[in-house]
Parts: sequence; structure tokens; C-alpha cells
Amino acid sequence: MSMLTMNDLRIGVAITHENEPYVVIWSDFMRTAMRKPVMRTKLRNLISGRILELTFKPGDKIPEADLARSKASYLYAQNNQHYFMDQTSYDQFFLSADQLGDQVKYLKEGLEVDVLNFENRPVTIQLPKKVGYLIKESPDAVKGDTTNNASKTAVLENGLEIKVPMFIKQGEKIIVKTDTGEYSARASE
Repeated sequence: MSMLTMNDLRIGVAITHENEPYVVIWSDFMRTAMRKPVMRTKLRNLISGRILELTFKPGDKIPEADLARSKASYLYAQNNQHYFMDQTSYDQFFLSADQLGDQVKYLKEGLEVDVLNFENRPVTIQLPKKVGYLIKESPDAVKGDTTNNASKTAVLENGLEIKVPMFIKQGEKIIVKTDTGEYSARASE
């Protein structure tokens, strides 16, 4: 297990704290007069989903979480549980909405994801950077409504609402950035 320093704690880095895996969801380097610098962080427990705030000092050695990766496909959701199928063993497993965090809103049937396993147990997923979705609802653009960077709200096939350019129509397929939730481009057929 490799050790990290406070300077390594950036968003997305996985660490072990009290024998449980956490991922950094926010970090802020603070330096004040007459004091040593510190790194304030918010960590999400990959097993329970709860948020923990910790402050690290220079010289602190933080164990990196030993997470193994595997591929899986999203199947369905039932009672706050999200079911996946491992693409190698074809075993089905579920993760709670708390474990998945904000990633839940980007899930759709058949989506291929990376699964992060801690001690041979799936604890969370990592979405692809960009995912294609079908526009389920989108109001038609009205002539004269266009100003600089004109956009409208569209509802995607999984129920997610995002801002899209005025030229996007219902039934089209678009690409969405999963890290920001923003429209990226039209999907090529």
C-alpha cells in the first residue's frame, strides 16, 4: 500500500481512513500567517456513503486505498438499490444510492461502468467521461428567442434535465459530460 502526502489529496483520490475506503470529494489548501499550511478535505465513505471532513498537516502519511477495477453493465434500480452485472463473471450485485452519490442521475440501462472493489467487494462505480442520451422532451425553439449562447431545458431518457442548445430537438441523441452534467455535442449516429 503506497502512502500519500497532504499535497496528493485532490478530488477523486481514494484513501484509507480507519480501515475503510474514502474518496476525496473536495479539498482546499489553506495557509495562514504564522501557521503551517493544512489541507482541508471532505471525504465520502465508499461503503456507507457518509461524508467526513478531515484536515491534514504537512508530514501526515495517508494510506492510499487499494481499489481493484472491473467492468460492469447497469441493469436497473429497485427500492433505492442499483443493480449491475459484472462483465467477466456475469454475477449481479447492487450498490445503494448513498454509495453512488451524484452518479445515480447519469445511470441508464446498459451503461458500461468501471466498478471499484475494496477487499473483493464492489463499493462504488466510475462513470465514463461522456455518455450518450436520447432527448425525451424538448420544447421547440421559437424564432426571436435566440440571444448569445441561447439554450433550453431538455429531459433525457433517464429523467435528467440539462441545458441544451436551441437547435436540439426531441428524439435526437446527445453527449453529456458526466463530471459537470453539461451538454457536450450531438451524438453521431
